[in-house]
Amino acid sequence: MYIKKFTFNPVEVNAIVLWDDTLECVIIDPACFYPDEEQELKSFIETNHLKPVRLLNTHGHFDHLMGNGFVERTWGLRSEIHREDNFLVEQAANQALMFGMPMNKPPLPGSYFEDGDILTFGNSSLKVIYVPGHAPGGVAFYSEADKLLIGGDILFYGSVGRTDLPRGNHEQLITGIREKLLVLDPEVKVYCGHGPETTIGAEKRNNPFLN
Repeated sequence: MYIKKFTFNPVEVNAIVLWDDTLECVIIDPACFYPDEEQELKSFIETNHLKPVRLLNTHGHFDHLMGNGFVERTWGLRSEIHREDNFLVEQAANQALMFGMPMNKPPLPGSYFEDGDILTFGNSSLKVIYVPGHAPGGVAFYSEADKLLIGGDILFYGSVGRTDLPRGNHEQLITGIREKLLVLDPEVKVYCGHGPETTIGAEKRNNPFLN
């Protein structure tokens, strides 16, 4: 599996494209806010002859949903998200305004996944790991074969997701990280929703929120 990370919009969300040798790809949290960001994503996919087949969201906060409409218009993909975050999708445009970033109302999801679901594309697969607390429907996408975790805003380099947003729960988040993420192979590389990459082992050893 191959990965490309983009950092988009004023909140600096890490948008992810994953693909394999079949050239089928998934787009995770596209996050495009400016037209040049949309063009950057489109150009990368076209230049590399990729075929987008799924649009996945780690959770429903507005900054991660930016770009969903663009992806749907461009490649005809409906987003997939955990059902618990459907209300956040519906409120995303209003939430963005509170942060001074006007955005069009994102399209409603086309389908929902659950904890433990296996999402396939090409010859690859991602397991859905449900870890609420930052958002009630927060998930990570895990590839055991590639030792790769797309973690959204659950776990960060030296930190964890904020829990002071609607229906956030710090204790639930920490418990979920310890029970579902820190049990993974220490060498698993974590692509976070914001900021630099890390590994499960590094966070298990050094993250002050988890020790």
